[in-house]
Amino acid sequence: MARRAGGWWWLAVLAMLALSGVASGRTSDSGQFVKRTVTVDGRQSRYQVFVPRDAQAQRGSLPVVLFLHGSGERGSDGRKQTQAGVGPYLRAHARDFPALVVLPQVPEDEEWAGINNRIALAALDATIAEFGADPARQYLTGMSMGGYGSWNIALEHPDRFAALVPVCGAVLAPRAVRATLFVEAVADEADPYAAMAARLKATPIWMFHGALDDVVLPADDRKLKAAFDAAGARDMRYTEYPQGNHNAWDATYADAAMWEWLFAQRR
Repeated sequence: MARRAGGWWWLAVLAMLALSGVASGRTSDSGQFVKRTVTVDGRQSRYQVFVPRDAQAQRGSLPVVLFLHGSGERGSDGRKQTQAGVGPYLRAHARDFPALVVLPQVPEDEEWAGINNRIALAALDATIAEFGADPARQYLTGMSMGGYGSWNIALEHPDRFAALVPVCGAVLAPRAVRATLFVEAVADEADPYAAMAARLKATPIWMFHGALDDVVLPADDRKLKAAFDAAGARDMRYTEYPQGNHNAWDATYADAAMWEWLFAQRR
């Protein structure tokens, strides 16, 4: 009886190893999120990186996207920023999404400005170094508060990103109760829209907004489109969803044409 019990024990072990092998195979067949931390000016911040399948085999050629979340994902858990915007899309397309995506997080009651922008760029730099991203294929996108942040970072580093995709962002503060939310780099300009266009007209940009957005009104994006056109921008696109409200991000990140356009851009 002891020998028979031992035999069954080994069979159970072999079965567990086989199941483990299957699970490992499944993991290797799709991209996954990995957790990381970065420290800037004494502040430690958690962020996550979506790593596509076969990333190791593509070292040196991987595109990399820096994603800036909205107000609802602020915190310090290093997790909420993956639950809205690009994160759900990545989970649904983990087997075939072809790029690294860096997802930093802003603390509660703060904006994409100052040290938070430096943390985002430090996380991007660390990701490029760790996973071998192509420096000529860095892209920047953000939604709502992150749309504002996209403009702030792009204006601070106008030669870094191959393309921008600001989603339901703006230039000026959307409401008196959110006076801290604006594009700082052009705040003192007489015409902030013309100033942004002059500085970024060489960068391909595709903006998205809902025509019915009552949180961040689309008026600023309309003015930006006109300013970039007047400045002779290289490639400025604007899509406004006629029936869309503030959540323009689900439609934007589900748009295959947007991703195809984005990944075609190079510095």
